[in-house]
Amino acid sequence: MTLEGWEQTLPAWALLLIAAGAVALLLVLIIWAKAHALVALVVVSLGTAFATTIPAGKVVNVLVDGFGSTLGSVALLVGLGAMLGRIVETSGGAQVLADRLVGLFGERRAALALGVASLIFGFPIFFDAGLVVMLPVVFAVARRLGGSLLPYALSSVAAFSVMHVFVPPHPGPVSAATFLGANVGLVLLVGLVAAVPAWYVAGYLFGKWSGKRWKLPIPSLLGQADAKQLANPPRFWLVLSALLLPLVLIFMNTGLTTLAQSGVISEATASQSWFEILVALGQTPVALLLAVLYAAVVLGLRRGLSRQDVQNQLEQALGPVCSVILITGAGGMFGSVLRTSGIGAALSESLEGIHVPLLVAGFLLAAILRVAQGSATVALTTAAGLIADGVAQAGYNPLQIAAIAVVVAAGSVIASHVNDSGFWLVSRFCEMDVKTTLKTWTVLETLIAAVGFAVGAVFFAIASI
Repeated sequence: MTLEGWEQTLPAWALLLIAAGAVALLLVLIIWAKAHALVALVVVSLGTAFATTIPAGKVVNVLVDGFGSTLGSVALLVGLGAMLGRIVETSGGAQVLADRLVGLFGERRAALALGVASLIFGFPIFFDAGLVVMLPVVFAVARRLGGSLLPYALSSVAAFSVMHVFVPPHPGPVSAATFLGANVGLVLLVGLVAAVPAWYVAGYLFGKWSGKRWKLPIPSLLGQADAKQLANPPRFWLVLSALLLPLVLIFMNTGLTTLAQSGVISEATASQSWFEILVALGQTPVALLLAVLYAAVVLGLRRGLSRQDVQNQLEQALGPVCSVILITGAGGMFGSVLRTSGIGAALSESLEGIHVPLLVAGFLLAAILRVAQGSATVALTTAAGLIADGVAQAGYNPLQIAAIAVVVAAGSVIASHVNDSGFWLVSRFCEMDVKTTLKTWTVLETLIAAVGFAVGAVFFAIASI
């Protein structure tokens, strides 16, 4: 958010000190003082806004804008996803999927199976939507096998994260390709090669290690199936179709949109009503809504539940996730204050004069901006924009430019912490406290960034030969 008629006059070092102090205060309030995360985020956001000299009359507008913009992208997805998850869970469907996965891959490879399934789901579907759809299956597998939730949850969330970070048609890598003039097909190739090892290291291996170190109980956020439902579970393919429906619709949306943007589908065709309707049906909130309605019928009404029973299940899904939604919105509020205050711009300007290779500069710029203000998208687009002229003048070949795009995307995901709404989404859904989330999710995202940088650097070196 930019404020008309106001410019930041504080020097960069002062802004950085304020940002560091705000993050430290937030951690103290939540971890030591045991303040509720929502209250702590609002208090620190308010204090940071005043400390960075944002005009007092506009402070509340900045807070509300950041809160509202985050909720606009998260609230519907989380709410509808929770409804879908509740129906799948309480019908016994999640247990059916868990039993099939464990039967096919074995108990020792259950976390691996969840990760592979999430990689496939994550190709067209965004991180937050994929997370809420997959969670009931993750919880069911963890509940069946016992032990810590972490090996199963981290394998799944890491899969959605790497696909969202590195692989088109997700907005991050597409934005990087656009700013840098990279070929989207090559970015897709390099991104996929980066995504798989990044998931394996950060999600599967680190998840197994984390599970041995921290025993995290299975959340009851989405409820559990009762004995009656488990005694007469739904058929496997029926449950799978409820989860695949939003995947197919969203994939249709991204596929048609990509074809239209690349010119394969003409503008005349793209402007026709049937095309626009298909694209609209594949928008994530619409796709999840249709999946909820489908699941309510095939996993609810057709299995003997009354309309009142189905309504009660959907209503019960919303109560537990209200906290998730509000805290995630407050995390977006804090990030918005940091961005509006000019901290990101101050960092960008101070780093422009550093003479390092463009590959490294892009990664460092994205990483520092990510840590400073929380938004991976802002970090990626800002960093890509800053190095775009240098990339254009350097005469790099298409594969080198694609490698740089992936490296910048890797930097934009590093060290997710309390100013990132995604941090709170994972923390609240998995019912982890802040300290545990920092030890797991934050480290996981940093590992993804490190592996992504390494793979991008290797591709850049090979293309330079």
